[in-house]
Amino acid sequence: MKIGLIGAGRLGLCLALLMEEAGYDVIASDVRADYVTSLNQKVVDTTEPEVKDLLTNSRNIYFTTDNQEVIHEADIIFILVRTPSLENGRYDVSDVDDVISDVLKYAWLNPNCQHKSIVIGCTTNPGDCDFFEDRLSETGFDLHYNPEFIAQGSIVNDLRRSDMVLIGGSGRHSKEIELIYGKIQRGYKIPSIHFMSTKAAEITKIAVNCFLTTKISYANMVGQVLSMSGLNDEINGVLKAIGSDDRIGNKYLNFGFGFGGPCFPRDNRAFAAYATDVGVKFNIGDTTDNFNHEHHTFLRYYYIRKNSKELPFCFKYLTYKPDTDILVESQQYKLCLDLLDLGYKVYCTDLKIKDLCDERIIFDTPKENVCWIDF
Repeated sequence: MKIGLIGAGRLGLCLALLMEEAGYDVIASDVRADYVTSLNQKVVDTTEPEVKDLLTNSRNIYFTTDNQEVIHEADIIFILVRTPSLENGRYDVSDVDDVISDVLKYAWLNPNCQHKSIVIGCTTNPGDCDFFEDRLSETGFDLHYNPEFIAQGSIVNDLRRSDMVLIGGSGRHSKEIELIYGKIQRGYKIPSIHFMSTKAAEITKIAVNCFLTTKISYANMVGQVLSMSGLNDEINGVLKAIGSDDRIGNKYLNFGFGFGGPCFPRDNRAFAAYATDVGVKFNIGDTTDNFNHEHHTFLRYYYIRKNSKELPFCFKYLTYKPDTDILVESQQYKLCLDLLDLGYKVYCTDLKIKDLCDERIIFDTPKENVCWIDF
């Protein structure tokens, strides 16, 4: 069996390389011709751990700019293209729709292709896969929805140690998709496999992340309550006690920056938008998003009050989490810019992101007294 993958970006490349490592022949496409040439030469510029080694050691993977080649060669075709957020919180799935159009073109020219399956791995709106399945209904292609639960900066590790695998749809390759993840995670972790309809899987994907953003916001609200009660020194102890209850757990239950990055904020908004669409009146997703914005304001004044001597501030990192190069909706970077605008001198000791950041930031280890911003 040959696996195809359309969209060899940060996530797509990691998944393609792990499939190859698991023993599959893989063909992957991307629209960037220079990038594809580099990948075929086993060269990639990335900060994702292990990717360079996986590419160097790969033997049965080929990259192309031609989606039709992927569709022709592969039995199962994963789609991992961009689905950027719209202003209303929903995802723009036009790139996915373009790939479905490529599949239709192939099917019209090759009417005897009923053995193939399409697997949408990028995040989509609930109901989108039903629409795509309707478009493919006369081609003989099956359609599945199989979203990933990863964080950028640890994609390979997250794919190898995923807690669960969602497989939406009941086509001919459902069990083969399960087997792929079993091979990727063999020796690392046995995932919990969940089969359901594509729409239920679409809802599950964004609902999981909405729960996590709610938990992060809850911990920050508890921290605010304690801070406003004059109990700053006991915030961590209180949250540790709350998390010691098995029904709650300590993961994501920390006082600090609000949620950010390329996944949590947009998944939270998408779930809130869908909940509103179906008639939910009291929307936790909207409340969580609003609190996250308010918490940023709280932290700004929290640190200004803490810095009573008006020292320069210093961040250990400005990305949405340590050891990445991603500033998308980073609450740390947003606070940094606010402090700069207020006239403070700001240092950052994470030198690798210097070229991505505001030129007013001093990238160096401070040799003067500073107020550290670090949770």
